[in-house]
Amino acid sequence: MNRLSMVNLQYLFRFGVVGLCFFFSYSMLGQNPLSLQGAMKIAELGSPSIKRSLLNIEQYQHSLRAERASLKSRFSLTLDPFSYSRNRQFDEQFSQWFTNTRLNSSGTFQVEQPILKTDGSIGLFNTFGWRNNETNIDIAGFGENSNKAFSNNLYLVISQPLFTYNRRQMALDELELNYENANLDYAIQRLTLEKTITSQFFDVYLAQLNLDISREELANTAKNFDIVKDKVEADLLAKEELYQAELNFANAQLSVQDNELGLANAEELFKREIGMDLDEDIQLFTELEAQEVFVDLDKAIEYALQSRMELKQRQINIDKSLFEMERTKSVNEFRADLQLTLGIFGDNQDFGQVYNSPTSNPSVGLSLNIPIWDWGERSARIQAQEVSMKSQVLELAEDKKQIKMDVRRSYRSVQTQMPRIEIARKNVENAKRTYDINLERYINGDLSGIDLNQFQTQLSNKKIELARSLINYKTQLLDLKILTLYDWEKQQPVSVALPRD
Repeated sequence: MNRLSMVNLQYLFRFGVVGLCFFFSYSMLGQNPLSLQGAMKIAELGSPSIKRSLLNIEQYQHSLRAERASLKSRFSLTLDPFSYSRNRQFDEQFSQWFTNTRLNSSGTFQVEQPILKTDGSIGLFNTFGWRNNETNIDIAGFGENSNKAFSNNLYLVISQPLFTYNRRQMALDELELNYENANLDYAIQRLTLEKTITSQFFDVYLAQLNLDISREELANTAKNFDIVKDKVEADLLAKEELYQAELNFANAQLSVQDNELGLANAEELFKREIGMDLDEDIQLFTELEAQEVFVDLDKAIEYALQSRMELKQRQINIDKSLFEMERTKSVNEFRADLQLTLGIFGDNQDFGQVYNSPTSNPSVGLSLNIPIWDWGERSARIQAQEVSMKSQVLELAEDKKQIKMDVRRSYRSVQTQMPRIEIARKNVENAKRTYDINLERYINGDLSGIDLNQFQTQLSNKKIELARSLINYKTQLLDLKILTLYDWEKQQPVSVALPRD
């Protein structure tokens, strides 16, 4: 082995040791390792979009609880513990003035129960009081009259609207639909977040890969620069080769700086999206392995039409438009309100004898609202709402068509990814062989630095292309999973946990 070969081996060994030391020192900087699954768990707790969806669910949850609570019996007590008045009034029948002094105390206990099925209500009321009433009449023979007595009025009131829609039932149904819609929106946000986090995760991963490759290029360029420098000093190469080697080394340093900047920017965007502290150091890791996944197109479309939450939301909107139609029909409607009251009243100066001589006080009332002429307002509003409902039904049909198109397009894209991956792998293998062959030629002085740099760039580009093709395959499978709510890699439906009360 000649002296030049020994020098080359020494350089190779030296740079190999330096490279390994650099790699291990970089890997032990205290960075937090983070996988894609770990990032999703952090995002589910810290993502702003998820937080907004949860707050929306909480709002409708409280509203629904309040509405359900309003359907139960309500107990209340109204107290008027003290009331005093002294009035000077004129009696027109006798054309005389009189003075009335009144002192009373009372309280009403009531129990009201709404009736959900009929939109009516039934209430039991009991009013107990004490009254001291004095009247001075300025007419000869009348003088002063007074009355002190306890009284109690116990009565039952039944109210029932007729010939109209059940407003209480509709309010409850609408709140339930709003709550279900908020849960569906949360599930959609989670799937959207998964897609966003996956995309940004792989953006950071590619930025890390670019930085690693550029550092590898820098190490190779530094090694080649030392080799060229020694050969030039030994008059084995022209000085032009040293100038080119210096330029290649400077470009490699600049490439590392650019990739460090790109990685820092990508990491901050990623950390903000998942809700992490921007100053926290992370190191992403994942297995970019691709196994061909079988996808049945017909089943994919069937799963999508059965499970897509956007279709459920559209159906909810149609149901809510039916409620709006009922409200519209109630404009200028014929309506009746029936009220029935049954009760007994008693009074006496002695508390214990209030109901010695009770008085029955029933009452019944019926009120009618009869529209006569509204200049076509009600009819026009109903027609407008019918058009809105037709639009909702049309949009539902178009959404189904769009879902079919999206599933088919995603399916076709998935089918083309594996051949691309195989080609990318072969390109990396060929580029690696080509670089190794030409590196040997460069060491032996049979190849210029410019040509070697081109082969190095070609190898780096092929590595990036392979990584991109693997990432594209994973993201395309994720798109198909979101479109169909079916995990084709695991061959099982996607279960989206909803935060029910």
